[in-house]
Amino acid sequence: MLSPRARIAVIGAGPSGIAAIKNLRDAGFVHITCFDRNDAVGGNWLFRAESSHSSVFETTHIISSRSLSEYHDFPMPSWYPDYPSHEQLAAYFQQYAEHFGLLPFIRFGTEVLRAEPIADDRWALTIGTAQGEVFEEYDALVVANGHHWRPRMPQYPGTFTGTLLHSHDFKRAAPFTNQRVLVIGGGNSACDVAVETARVSSVTDLSWRRGYWIVPKFLFGHPSDVIGQRTQWMPRAIRARINEFLLHLLQGRNRSYGLPEPDHRFGATHPTVNPELFYALRHGHIAPRPDIARFAGRTVHFVDGSEAEYDAVIACTGYWIAHPFFRPEIIDFSTGAVPLYLRMFPSRFPTLAFVGLFQPLGCIWPAAELQSKVLARRLSGAWTPPQPLDAAIAAELAHPDYPQLDTPRHTITVDYHKFKARLLRQLPARWQSTTPVPHHAGSLVRSTKAPHRDCGEAPKWR
Repeated sequence: MLSPRARIAVIGAGPSGIAAIKNLRDAGFVHITCFDRNDAVGGNWLFRAESSHSSVFETTHIISSRSLSEYHDFPMPSWYPDYPSHEQLAAYFQQYAEHFGLLPFIRFGTEVLRAEPIADDRWALTIGTAQGEVFEEYDALVVANGHHWRPRMPQYPGTFTGTLLHSHDFKRAAPFTNQRVLVIGGGNSACDVAVETARVSSVTDLSWRRGYWIVPKFLFGHPSDVIGQRTQWMPRAIRARINEFLLHLLQGRNRSYGLPEPDHRFGATHPTVNPELFYALRHGHIAPRPDIARFAGRTVHFVDGSEAEYDAVIACTGYWIAHPFFRPEIIDFSTGAVPLYLRMFPSRFPTLAFVGLFQPLGCIWPAAELQSKVLARRLSGAWTPPQPLDAAIAAELAHPDYPQLDTPRHTITVDYHKFKARLLRQLPARWQSTTPVPHHAGSLVRSTKAPHRDCGEAPKWR
């Protein structure tokens, strides 16, 4: 249990970090300092035209619907669309921080360079600022730096001599006008990038090494995740088969579009939510390709023996889980399982917590908000995790919400609804904030650029 006057450090002022600050304040803690290298809250949703910490690009929209993506304590405006844009999300997070008075607790333009455990479960931080390094000590440390910022590049034999980049550095389609583009990957970023570049490129090909489940954004006139929420009462295996049947019924099978069929049940990988991919494939704007065998200059050789020349290759191949401020012997989740209770508490350090270090089949922020409430209760002494904590962590890892493929991308997956239920079991009956929430009148973004279109460009199809 920490005193209300304990010094608590938070790394990152993205959606998870600001939720942590808000709920620590609600628990009575008054000395909270958040470090963020950006100049505003929002983390990954702060779009920058140049390469930066953010991985969103100019036309990014969220892939979970508004009603299942808002903080419980701060609903999104009712006039937001079902799938808000990155501009609307950034405005929403900034309004959240302003409404709950979080900005005075955040030091922008700073970066935690090193975090070391010291005596009495405290933490020594080395902080980089424009003026140099600063050394400070804290009674607890909350890590909310996200896990979509250090790109994972694929490795193939040979060298590609055209433009090779990761989707993290893809900001808009315009630079690829009239170019021959190859996109690697079948996740959400890959399919979005392929659809965007296909509007302006001379060629856009999409390389998959395995089949993926492609989900439309709407089913029966409703957001697809809202439809999915209504089937939560079913056993997991039956729900997976119903989802597969619906997708086959409404869209046909992948092979009808020249793509490999999934070799796994629905939920064993993150579904790709994209309503335009199949349309673009069947209209000839995107061509499917198998996995890459090797590079040879601007020629790409594929595993089926075919080859083609490209001006650019965009690798949409995920991210490393990275905490560069920790020495590897302290924390290293870059490979293997991530041993955290409720995806946040390690067994070794009672005053260390991770908020938002999970990948839900759904949206991350509402669950990160609940994590923050559990964290605040633990630090204030109102809740204690089960003991021994090692055993609780092992049990959680042994019983995942979905059996996932054994790949680096799937080490932190949870089911949104099941994970939320586990977190709610740790909270009292009246867990929501009592702070009045404004109606957002005129304070958030009401209009954005047309979705899926770069500025100044006419779409190739409608």
